[in-house]
Amino acid sequence: MKFSIYGRFQLEVEREDDAWAVYRLSIGLRVKAHDIVIPAEVEATELAVFLDDLFHELAQPGENIEQL
Repeated sequence: MKFSIYGRFQLEVEREDDAWAVYRLSIGLRVKAHDIVIPAEVEATELAVFLDDLFHELAQPGENIEQL
């Protein structure tokens, strides 16, 4: 699943071997984001909320995490 983080950058989150793998996306580039850890027990339906909790300091009023 791909997410826009308040329009500042994009992440792709995939399930790999019973864990979540996070990748930073940019034009023609996909790099593993080792510094972003999502616990395995987080459900796919909860990812946007988890990412919002993680990155909320970047948000301006009215901005949201959007699934792309």
